[in-house]
Amino acid sequence: MENKVKLTSLIDHTLLKAAATPEQIVKLCAEAREYHFASVCVNPVNVALAAKELKGSGVKVCTVIGFPLGANTPLVKAFEATDAIANGADEVDMVINIGAMKAGDTDTVFNDIKAVREASNGKLLKVIIETCYLTDEEKVKACELSKKAGADFVKTSTGFGTGGATAADVALMRKTVGAETGVKASGGIRDAVTAAEMVKAGANRLGCSAGVAIAQTEK
Repeated sequence: MENKVKLTSLIDHTLLKAAATPEQIVKLCAEAREYHFASVCVNPVNVALAAKELKGSGVKVCTVIGFPLGANTPLVKAFEATDAIANGADEVDMVINIGAMKAGDTDTVFNDIKAVREASNGKLLKVIIETCYLTDEEKVKACELSKKAGADFVKTSTGFGTGGATAADVALMRKTVGAETGVKASGGIRDAVTAAEMVKAGANRLGCSAGVAIAQTEK
């Protein structure tokens, strides 16, 4: 029972598909209430509906910024975050400028994150570094820049790249940011065994669309 509570309380119950309907968002929120997940994670267009459905439940509303490519300008990402928060978002998961990171342009990466940090008005900020495209050295640098810019969490993946979370990446990210910054594992977490593996490696938040299956397995 203790492990079940621990896992479910770490889950961002996620539905980010392009064709997600309002009815599916309502169902997602109902599941999040039932299993006491940490949050639901939805696209910005669905934030207001999720906020309405989850009012008073204790479940947070998380949304994604610059998703899934991270290729918007800092101005657009900042406005997107501001708009999402106005619509009821409690947490924002932003994608870094991946191309700038690959080019070694750390100033651009930092300023991009900083723009969203300043726009997010104290809300929880998770920075998606999209590990599948980065070398280990780049992963470390991306985590360092995220922490320097004031991020609350670093996150492995969008789930839309060429790969998702791995225990090795989670461990590397945890080692880099230390105990005070969160690490969110996302992408490919489809069962309780994998979820527990990510937690053991250092994750303290899990992004997955299989939250109900994980919760039912733990039950």
